[in-house]
Amino acid sequence: MEVFSLDTEELSVQRDVLINILTSELPVLRAKMGISQEDISKRVGISRQTYSLIESKKQKMTWVTFMALLAFFENNEGTKQLLTAIGFFKNSAFSECLKYK
Repeated sequence: MEVFSLDTEELSVQRDVLINILTSELPVLRAKMGISQEDISKRVGISRQTYSLIESKKQKMTWVTFMALLAFFENNEGTKQLLTAIGFFKNSAFSECLKYK
């Protein structure tokens, strides 16, 4: 696998694209699992208040929170299928961030 080096600014832009996509899908993903904000926030290691602010788009999530949420949703078949259906894993920003070294 060829490794590309994105400059810091370009990587930041690619990460923002992914964060924005996931943020917009959070209510649907959470509903698909039938889980409360409190439960999901505990599982990914953030406060319920922080999760609520992120889900309502009043606060941008950090890359670490993004990765935690992504890992959480990838480990649930229903939400993984939903992310696949919206093209999340085929998004060019997703593949670019995976190539970053």
